[in-house]
Amino acid sequence: PGGAASSKAWAEMIAPRKPLIIRPGQGRNYDMGRMHAVFHADAAETGGRYSISEWWLEPRTSGVGTHSHDDDHIFYVLAGTLSLLINGEPAEAPRGSCVLIPSGDEHAFDNRGPMPCGFITVHAPAGSEQKMPDIVACFVNDPPHDVGGP
Repeated sequence: PGGAASSKAWAEMIAPRKPLIIRPGQGRNYDMGRMHAVFHADAAETGGRYSISEWWLEPRTSGVGTHSHDDDHIFYVLAGTLSLLINGEPAEAPRGSCVLIPSGDEHAFDNRGPMPCGFITVHAPAGSEQKMPDIVACFVNDPPHDVGGP
């Protein structure tokens, strides 16, 4: 098992990397109506180790529905309160919270609060960013909608 594909992945992970500063307005932007994401670094910049993105949801806005990843997922809440559903259990993560979701655990997020909610996400290892064009396309057909508040 493994072969050329895993040899290439291993080579990317051990390749020397350079420091990187992503300035405001840089990164890969994904507009999904009332939700917006900016990918600041992903597999190409991190040798496949992780991806890091910033997400913003307008007040009382639905986010990405229930899903899971093959990678670990970390949220750090910058503003507002992130409403989560993790393995069927609801939870609230106010500003300053860090949420760790192991690979395979089902989760969803919304902003049920009266103010914008922003958060940083880290996926380790990288790779989930490759799904962003499909995620954006889904939100073109079914845009984020109003959700009730607490």
